[in-house]
This record gives sequence, C-alpha cells and structure tokens, in this order.
Amino acid sequence: MVAHLQWGGMDCVELAHIWETPLYVLDEGIIRSRCAEIRSDFLGRWAKTWACYASKAFLTTGMACIVDQEGLGLDVVSGGELYTAIRAGFPPYRIKMHGSAKSERELRLALASGVGSIIVDGLMELELLDALAGEVRRPPDRRERPRIVLRVAPGVDPHTHSFLITGQTGGKFGLPLEDGEGSLLSEAVRFALSSKSITLGGFHFHVGSQIFENHAHVEAVRRMVVCMERMQKTFGFKTRELNFGGGFGVPASPDKPHVPLRFFTDAMMGVLTEECEARNLERPYVTIEPGRWLVSDAGITLYTVETVKRLDGVTYVGVDGGMADNPRPSLYGAEYCAIVANRPDDPPAGKVVIAGRCCETGDILIRDVELPAVTRGDILAVFNTGAYNFSMASNYNRLPRPAVVLVRDGWADLLVARQTWDDMLSGDSIPERLLR
Repeated sequence: MVAHLQWGGMDCVELAHIWETPLYVLDEGIIRSRCAEIRSDFLGRWAKTWACYASKAFLTTGMACIVDQEGLGLDVVSGGELYTAIRAGFPPYRIKMHGSAKSERELRLALASGVGSIIVDGLMELELLDALAGEVRRPPDRRERPRIVLRVAPGVDPHTHSFLITGQTGGKFGLPLEDGEGSLLSEAVRFALSSKSITLGGFHFHVGSQIFENHAHVEAVRRMVVCMERMQKTFGFKTRELNFGGGFGVPASPDKPHVPLRFFTDAMMGVLTEECEARNLERPYVTIEPGRWLVSDAGITLYTVETVKRLDGVTYVGVDGGMADNPRPSLYGAEYCAIVANRPDDPPAGKVVIAGRCCETGDILIRDVELPAVTRGDILAVFNTGAYNFSMASNYNRLPRPAVVLVRDGWADLLVARQTWDDMLSGDSIPERLLR
C-alpha cells in the first residue's frame, strides 16, 4: 500500500477526496502547542505579561474558541474580526481592537462590546474616539472609562520585505517617535491625559512581519523606554502597558527548525528590565501579539494537479487553485515548499514551477521546486499556509473560497464550508431597468 502524507493523523489524500480541493487543512495540535509555548516561555517566565493572538493571520469562530480555551487574548483589526469573536462567545474584555483606519461604526462596536483596550493609530481617531466614548453605552461590567494605547512607529529597520515593514518613520502605521513638545505623539498624549472619557494605558509598537533576528525588536524597546521616560518627565505620565506587537518569523519549510518564542521575548524583556532600572522607571505590563508564529506552520493547502506543461527549459504544473486562495507569492514574493501528497516518498525527478489557475501571468505559487514526475490527478500539498491564506483569499475569476478543515489525532472537522457558485452570487442584484 502506498503511504500518503499524514497531517494531524489524517490521510491528506482522503481529506482531498472528502472535501475536494483546494482545501485548507489545519493541525489543531500544532496550534495548541504554540499556545502552550507562549504560556510556559513568556507568561510563566516573566511577571506582568499578557499575550493576544493576532487574529488577522487566521480567524474563524472555531479558531476564536481555541484561543479562548487556551486562555489567551485576541487582537482584532476590524469590525468583521470583532464581530466574529463576539459571535464565537470570546470574552470582550480579553480583546484588543487594532486598525489603522477604524470607522465610526467599528469604534462604536468596540465601545459597546466592552473590549479590553483600543489601540489608537492617530490624532484624528483619538479625537473621534474621545467623542464617541462619552455617548456610547458600555456593558454593565465595563463601566470604567475605555482604555486606550497609542501606537508608535519606533523608526527601526527590521530587514524584511518592504511590504512587511510596519514600524518605520513616515509609514502608514502609528505616530512617529519624535522628540519635542510639538511632536504628534506628545500632542496625542496631552490630549488623552486631558480627556474625561478615555484612559491612556501606554504604548504599542510593531516593527514588521517575518523577522528572523531580534535586533530590531530590541532596538525598538530601547527607543520606547526613552519615550516612556520623556513622557513621565514632561507630563507626569507613567506607562502602565507596553505592547511589543509580533512579527516573529516562521520558516517556509517544515525541514527548518521552529523559531522559539524566547529568542525574541527574552531579549526584549531583558533590555526592557535593564533600561527601566537604569532610568528608575517602573517596568510596565507587557503584551505580545503573535499571529503568524502561532498558526502558520499548522496549516497546509491541498491542490489537485490539473495540467503538466513541458516547455523548453521549464515545466509548469497547473493546479486547481492559485492566487485567489494564496495571493502572498504575487503580493510580496512569499516562498513555499510542496510535496506530492499521494506519493511523498518518491524521489525527485527535477524542478518544476507550480502555476495557479488565475488569468494572471504572476499567478505562480512556487518557482523551481523539486518534485517527482507529476501527472494529472496527483494531490499537491503546500506547507506553511496556516497564516494569511484563508484570511486573504478572494473570489478573483469567480473562484469559490476553499473549505477549512481542522485535524487532530486522526479526527477531522469542518471549520468553514466551501463556497458554492450560488454563495458567490448571494449578494448580486440585477437592477430592474436591466431586465427590460
């Protein structure tokens, strides 16, 4: 009997036959092991700490339940993500509301839901939130003033793809970390401290994504401590919370070692403790927001090979998915690796290009991957797709979004049903004048 690729104790070829392809498959055991690592190596190792899963990486009501059961918080960046968490029964006080251009409707939902804190991205949002906080009724158990944290751009270079940098000066995220009374950050702190509707808790930064060295994170912490000292001297404000964000890297290949959380958090917590002691500052409560790190390598995507096109110098393997279910290679050159799930032990026969089915020249999932001789009907497994694949999926070319299956110890459960053609048409309407 030919051995097939196993994921979470399940035969991947069987999964593909039951739920069809493309198919997202998530190993619940890996997700829960990452949560356990957060508890043991960060929350249990350092006092006054908290961790929130950055749900933009992957969020369904089922995923929200897993995060809740593991005792972590949830970071959401939109009304849709917040609504998903609420519908899943996630405790609102353990939710942090992010977002760089929050609408009034989203802010109202966050206030009315009683989220634990709102990370404010700029002055205009701060002014709007202050006005709304005075009029939106909060839940009975959340009658205290809404807590906010100001997002700061620390101006460090994390050495990652330019599209993945989020903490640079002059970027779209946060308030620049600048000196002086006239800086935007100082103005925001002054406004927040004078407000009678909101409470300023501290600061947040996020240097970028897919970072495999800790230098940028450490330097950002150093700069933030200088900022904390300046705000205490200028306004008498003692920072109670410092949010480190996330961005911890995940290798593209399952053959490469997992990057331990402590590689980042120990270095950051160490320098924070040292710098606070040197400046006679009380170390604030620290929050981290891992997203990709927690869920990425728990996921694979299964595809069916539809065509094999052999040309001079290149062989294209066409699959039944592509940039509609994984736009990351086209967006910023994300790299993946793959194997033939129905023949995982076959020796490689040469390099091929995995091409998506969308009508775009750039719809290439993987370039130059070593595979056995591939034929129509083979099941291809692409690794490390648990983060930002389902979240970014689209209906480009009117392709239905794939199903999501959760596997663990030989059990498989449907998290998200596959879209049908009728599902895609559910929002369509034909104006009456076009029917005449």
